[in-house]
Amino acid sequence: MRLKSFTAPTMAEAMEMVRVELGDEAIIVSTQRAAGAKGVRITAALEPADADLAVAELFEESAPSSAAEAVKTALGSHGVPARLAERLANAARTSDIADPTLACAAALEAGFAFAHLPDHGAPRPFMLIGAPGSGKSMAVAKLAARSVLKQRHVGIITCDNIRAGAVEQLAAFTRILGIDLVRARGPESLRQAVDDAAGLFDLILVDSPGLNPFRGSDMDYLQALVEAADVEPILVMAAGGDAGEAAEAAEAFAAIGATRLFTTRLDTTRRLGGMLSAAEAGQLALCDVSASPHVANGLSPISAISLARLILPQAPEPIPDQTFWTDEAPAS
Repeated sequence: MRLKSFTAPTMAEAMEMVRVELGDEAIIVSTQRAAGAKGVRITAALEPADADLAVAELFEESAPSSAAEAVKTALGSHGVPARLAERLANAARTSDIADPTLACAAALEAGFAFAHLPDHGAPRPFMLIGAPGSGKSMAVAKLAARSVLKQRHVGIITCDNIRAGAVEQLAAFTRILGIDLVRARGPESLRQAVDDAAGLFDLILVDSPGLNPFRGSDMDYLQALVEAADVEPILVMAAGGDAGEAAEAAEAFAAIGATRLFTTRLDTTRRLGGMLSAAEAGQLALCDVSASPHVANGLSPISAISLARLILPQAPEPIPDQTFWTDEAPAS
């Protein structure tokens, strides 16, 4: 896997540099805030991706404004803040695409970055971070299972020593996957665990404690973990939350280095406004989503077209009427 790094002021600009130089088939293997939080640095590789990120059909001819209005209405129903909904609707309008779903995908492609997590070859361990109850441990288990099913060698470290039963819950999954769970207590212990695992695995995942993004001491502790072990923090957030709260939390986690958003519980929510607001406020690339409580499935990368289909679900095909009418009287 050939790696190359790109640095730009924003995630969207860095992703555009990747697309221009490496094309749409590039895999984003690492993202991080540049020194002093000035910009974003992306490490990409040119290798066929598993995710279907093709959006060539987005550029079909003719687009009446009704598509943009449908997009705006759908975004409103998802609780997307009016300013963001208007911006995306304008992008859909200027895309000149008649189909509302494809117009929505074009707007999302223009407004957000998409960078799914690789199943191997990441230059730094991925640390999943987030508020309590966001689904970090389950996300770690799902990512590990995906890689193990592809015959990858995965290492898992947990430093979640706060929540009662957290280690035992993750250990139950790692036993099934045949993975030895390593426990770390504090920044120095985590650094040692990561150093010991270097070069031994195709992918290293770190489960962190659930911390309050609005409490300074919690964020200081989390930043100490991130810096001690030189990990890439991935923000895990459950779908369906209040858009304003999600945006403020995303900004707090982005301040300590998060550059990607992993969204959980898509199977139990009907509104995605919080997800979009968080990605915009934190300048986070949308990576993967979880839509099932089961470890072995329900995990998939998200792309502009797949997200558009969630925002504007397709109407089900009508069921043919199986009733046959006749003028003949029934036999007595």
